[in-house]
Amino acid sequence: MVTISHIVQKLVDDKIFIQEPMSKGIVSYGSLAEQLKPEIEEELGKKVKTHAIVMALRRYTDDLKEKHKEVNFDYSSEIILKTDICDIALLRSSSLLKKLKSLYDIVDFEKGDILDIIHGGHEVSVVTNERYREKLLSILKGEKILNLEQNLICLTLTYSKNYLYTPGVIYNVVRNLAWENINIFEIVSTNTELTFILHKKDAVKGYKVLEKLVAKNKI
Repeated sequence: MVTISHIVQKLVDDKIFIQEPMSKGIVSYGSLAEQLKPEIEEELGKKVKTHAIVMALRRYTDDLKEKHKEVNFDYSSEIILKTDICDIALLRSSSLLKKLKSLYDIVDFEKGDILDIIHGGHEVSVVTNERYREKLLSILKGEKILNLEQNLICLTLTYSKNYLYTPGVIYNVVRNLAWENINIFEIVSTNTELTFILHKKDAVKGYKVLEKLVAKNKI
């Protein structure tokens, strides 16, 4: 049997940005209940009282507090910002996989240039410095380009290996970026590095978000 509690939980789970304010006790349950009321009544097919929704919200808040516990991790890190980045998405093919090997020959890693090749099941993303774009496109000629993004930057955080074994680290960083309405084009991670590819318009805002996160652990 579907109850008010079931529907409240489903609606809150669908509205992820409501969850954190609820877990921190900074939401007006009455106002939130009034907003959810029409959807709940529509699904139940009958009128419901606001206080019943409020009670269901309060009960579910206890579960959210457990889910949204502060991640026990030292975010102290060096923040590395690199500009003039492009992101090329291509359809995965046997010919593409052969061509990807030659891309490493044109990038000067000693100067700090980047080349990240991200393999998916059906497509491959190539993230590199803008100055290599034309050379890369020449090498990749004949391959199906699904998307080409320019005017990007990358922000990298460097951590200890503990980050690999700590649940919620990436989520916490992504959440902080999302709260500032910053779109993430790619996430690249290794054992000790976490890199976000963002649009250049979000460079300053993104840096400040990460800087604030890092600064919390230096106090």
